[in-house]
Amino acid sequence: MRITALAGGVGGARFLRGLLAAAPNATVTVIGNIGDDMTMHGLRICPDLDTVMYTLGGGIHEEQGWGRTEETFGVADELKAYGVGPDWFTLGDKDIATHLVRTQMLGAGYPLSEVTEALCTRWELPVRLLPSTDDRVETHVVVDDAEAPGGRRAVHFQEYWVRMHAPDARAIVSVGVESAKPAPGVLEAIAEADVIVLPPSNPVVSIGTILDIPGIRRAVADAAAPVVGLSPIVGGGPVRGMADKVLAAVGVEVSAAAVAEHYGADLLDGWLVDADADTGAVARVEAAGIACRAVPLMMSSPQATQAMAQAALDLAAELAAAKAAAARTATGSASD
Repeated sequence: MRITALAGGVGGARFLRGLLAAAPNATVTVIGNIGDDMTMHGLRICPDLDTVMYTLGGGIHEEQGWGRTEETFGVADELKAYGVGPDWFTLGDKDIATHLVRTQMLGAGYPLSEVTEALCTRWELPVRLLPSTDDRVETHVVVDDAEAPGGRRAVHFQEYWVRMHAPDARAIVSVGVESAKPAPGVLEAIAEADVIVLPPSNPVVSIGTILDIPGIRRAVADAAAPVVGLSPIVGGGPVRGMADKVLAAVGVEVSAAAVAEHYGADLLDGWLVDADADTGAVARVEAAGIACRAVPLMMSSPQATQAMAQAALDLAAELAAAKAAAARTATGSASD
């Protein structure tokens, strides 16, 4: 079985571990978000790609869900002693090594997809990790600022999330997305998949940014494989992160059903909502033309995460079987 997943950072990475446990013999390709990428201290940083890489490679700081395990901060301490900022985004020493290699390779002319492949070789990943694009796309968030012209200003997503702790967002802007192209292998991974999964990543600034790259949303919508997503909203709020703030910024209600409607029946075939908090959303989602099931959606343990992934695969199999049966019926009717 060939599975293609579109994934953001911590939630997506943790879900992928459950997916690999549920389908140990599958060939899995992960299309990662690059909208969070930024340059700091001259280094190119790709937080979501690195979180997937460290998580699946066994180097993640488990409690945080991001950064390296057993990390040290000697370089950060020296930068602070020199009075060099910013002081709101701290890079660990091991993490800096990753960014050094990436920055050197990018500077030598290698595209991000080849750089990511080289970095993943060190971690012996059980998946193929692809950046959604080799082009530079960065997510910016418009926030209120009484001192700015017009009372608002745009900040990089990392500043919005890490330094500002996610105040109310007024708009989301993907800088550079209009001219971006899918990275090599991305469209092929979508077209050749047997199952396409949207993990419970942020639907606006993670999966949404991937889908906004010209050609990717259309490829997912046109794919022969069933597309199944898992709600990142449980009981009217995000399990983690700031999905509620960015959903409000794009005019989407903060609910499991509304996120499914936001993706749309042209994209989604199936949707999973939480069995404890959102069973009432099933009818609304199905009324929108999307098959919906209520299952436990809290990644409280490896076993719970595996069960979530298995539920997504089961729904995909159910949808594929129904589609095949409908095709056989149509063929039989045409031959009568």
